[in-house]
Amino acid sequence: MTNLSNKTVLITGATGGFGQHFTEQMLAKGANVILTDYDAAGIDSYAKSVNNQRVLGAIASDLSTPEGAEQLYEQSQAIGAVDVLINNAGIAVMGRHDEVPRDAWDRLMQVNLMAPMRLCALFSPKMIEQRSGHIVNISSLAGWVGTKGLSAYVASKHGLRGFSTALNDDLKPHNVRVSAVYPYFSDTPILDSPQYGSFAEENRQDNLTGVTKPADVVRYAISGIEANDLHIFPDSMSRNVVRLQRFAPWLIPIIERNFA
Repeated sequence: MTNLSNKTVLITGATGGFGQHFTEQMLAKGANVILTDYDAAGIDSYAKSVNNQRVLGAIASDLSTPEGAEQLYEQSQAIGAVDVLINNAGIAVMGRHDEVPRDAWDRLMQVNLMAPMRLCALFSPKMIEQRSGHIVNISSLAGWVGTKGLSAYVASKHGLRGFSTALNDDLKPHNVRVSAVYPYFSDTPILDSPQYGSFAEENRQDNLTGVTKPADVVRYAISGIEANDLHIFPDSMSRNVVRLQRFAPWLIPIIERNFA
């Protein structure tokens, strides 16, 4: 079991929908938190609004670049050792792949996949040395199934799932745990991500049903983290779809048409 009390937890994407709930619920568990996000004014304002002495620092970092990841690591180490790294920052773009600007999906891959890989490479050596630590990668149900209009996002989340599985094999002998979380669509700002080309004309995201509450997703995720679960499915849709993918994959396209 991972005991979060008095642990130092670094949360990327801290001002986002999941990020704020991770912050609040980790503080409620008695953890200390270091918050980071892209916008300096935004992360500073959010940290002040939380108004809790267990918020040890607020760091602005551009995780779309290697330099941003390195700066985040260096600044966080100046605050203190990180026991739990939550790679929560993520972005999405919607559209047929050839109609999405290359710089948009390239930045998505940097933030969603390369940044977690870079941060894991930076933070894990200290965890290995201490023989304790936990890395949490927020993937998505899109890490298991493909979805029309989200090809780059799906690629990044499939990659994060595979990376998390292999990383767990690397780190488990050193008593460092890895968890990957696979939520369905949740009521966070990512639902308002940019849309391009013919996909934008369809306004397909307006038809989503079964959207979850981020507070519930995070609560379930934290329970899985405490239990040292590798794969965490924090809502009924993610659990059911992954079961169907395993036992009745032909049903997946039918469900997608009904729920999206």
